[in-house]
Amino acid sequence: MNEVVLTAAPDQAGKRIDSWLAEQIDGLTRSAAQNLLAENAVVCGGQSLKKNYKLAGGETVTVRMPELREVDITPENIPLDIIYEDADIIVVNKPRGMVVHPAAGNWSGTLVNALMYHCGDRLSGINGEHRPGIVHRIDKDTSGLLVVAKNDAAHQSLAAQIAAHTAFRGYEAIVVGSPRLDEGTIDKPIARHKTDRKKMAIIEGGREAITHYTVLKRYRGYTHMAFQLETGRTHQIRVHMASIGHPIIGDPLYGLKKDRFSDIGGQCLHAAHLTLTHPRTGEVMRFCAALPDYFTDILDKLERMQ
Repeated sequence: MNEVVLTAAPDQAGKRIDSWLAEQIDGLTRSAAQNLLAENAVVCGGQSLKKNYKLAGGETVTVRMPELREVDITPENIPLDIIYEDADIIVVNKPRGMVVHPAAGNWSGTLVNALMYHCGDRLSGINGEHRPGIVHRIDKDTSGLLVVAKNDAAHQSLAAQIAAHTAFRGYEAIVVGSPRLDEGTIDKPIARHKTDRKKMAIIEGGREAITHYTVLKRYRGYTHMAFQLETGRTHQIRVHMASIGHPIIGDPLYGLKKDRFSDIGGQCLHAAHLTLTHPRTGEVMRFCAALPDYFTDILDKLERMQ
């Protein structure tokens, strides 16, 4: 049983516990939070909390998360764009449209299915049966670099680097409009959207989220930008850019409904750079993945629009 310990901020007093839990724990819906409460899996001060409990603010809540259910994941012979591989890690360039790990609605065709075919049982087991080797994720329609752990020691080292912000993850995107500054930082907390469970949102009291950005080139009506993540919240760059009025083009959740590039098949976002310390040798390693064709095709169109 995995325990998650959370502390309510003073300004969250009065919020219902089920709603608050859904905001604090990535992937947890309000109904799932209510199930945990009904099963006496949410405890504060030695007492199980009920779904109508309202936060006092400042209390510490322990959530006993159920074990991930085991699923029969089938290795699939799906081509992988492998940037680097050794006995401890494998760095892959994930294509746009591929889900990282199996979940409801996507039990096959994922990166994990492909990795299991390529690596066999040589993947870390820390993240459970349906996420072997997965240390961090990128969205289905985001392309680019991911590092995967082949053993538990490598997984623990990589996870610690990400938590300590010593692993560098660089992204590139094309956004709507022209940001006022050439570089800056967006520091806004992110949590699950209060009414739309598919979305994240800027919510006071949410999890800390920090994105650094740099303008690479300005076009007529659009901007090519680079991003460095200091934290790794779900949809972080997408939410942050939408929050300042410059959503990523093609973004079906946070982008413009009608735009020249609204029908390109998903957000134009690419994980282009990854820097990490090798878990065994201690060597600092830097990886790059060139912009994919869908991205460069749009840049070419923007150049012609100048």
